[in-house]
Amino acid sequence: MPLTTTQKQDIIKKFQTGDGDTGSPEVQIALLTNRITRLADHLKEHAHDVHSRRGLLSMIAKRRRLLNFLKKVDTSRANGIAKKIGLKD
Repeated sequence: MPLTTTQKQDIIKKFQTGDGDTGSPEVQIALLTNRITRLADHLKEHAHDVHSRRGLLSMIAKRRRLLNFLKKVDTSRANGIAKKIGLKD
């Protein structure tokens, strides 16, 4: 089940860097983390769902690329978002 509009808006408001910000790396990482968490819970129940597992791995890779980009630009922002979403890095 996808995110509802209000859930997505709450995540965006929590992680945005300025007013009207919906595309910053912080927001994208937070939204991907939410989707990853929900899909991981799905895969705990449906262990043989290979197609969803492949999607999960691609989302994890995309989040990693965004974090690497943010580390190149500003390490303090990258460390802050990693701490907020609970990544150990």
